[in-house]
Amino acid sequence: MSATVLYMSLSLDGFIAGPNEGPANALGDGGELLHDWLWTDEEHDPDRSRPMVSTGVNSEVISEFMATGAVVAGRGTFEPANGWGGDHHDGVPILILSREAPSIDIDSWPLVTYVDDVDVAFRNAKGAAGDKNVLVHGAAVAQLALTAGILDELELHVVPVLLGQGRRLFDNLSPEQIPLERTRVLLGEGGVTHLHYRVLH
Repeated sequence: MSATVLYMSLSLDGFIAGPNEGPANALGDGGELLHDWLWTDEEHDPDRSRPMVSTGVNSEVISEFMATGAVVAGRGTFEPANGWGGDHHDGVPILILSREAPSIDIDSWPLVTYVDDVDVAFRNAKGAAGDKNVLVHGAAVAQLALTAGILDELELHVVPVLLGQGRRLFDNLSPEQIPLERTRVLLGEGGVTHLHYRVLH
């Protein structure tokens, strides 16, 4: 049975981006450190346009999220990343949760659809993904999905760095408790720890 799975890199103190985020600084100051584990050889891909890990635990995690059948992300994740060029991975549908019209041109990106309702976005993504999982990306989307009870699992890539400030993954959740079951711990190369949890709805 397919699941909706949040995949996010974060610092040990819970930040998914550093301070001073902006169009020219999408991950904030120091935020790029959170994604270093995705690449092993930057010489051959200086723009980091695709994952470069070919062996090891990190590669297994990359292969897992690249096998998902659809993507749900927030506008604040999608647009600063230049819309991933209209294709996050391997031609799967991308649903962007936003109450506002795109501020970037998506006309030539047939895979991308803006949706203004979290339930509709997740329902359409699951329908498009079939028996594959749905990759969920972004703090706001994660918080909305958790509150709505429609996020099934969390895969958190915890990077051994303290950013001290920036944007936290779970800053705006309501005070109710959301119990989780840890289902996997993988020790990746470069010090990253991949933690997998099931949300106990």
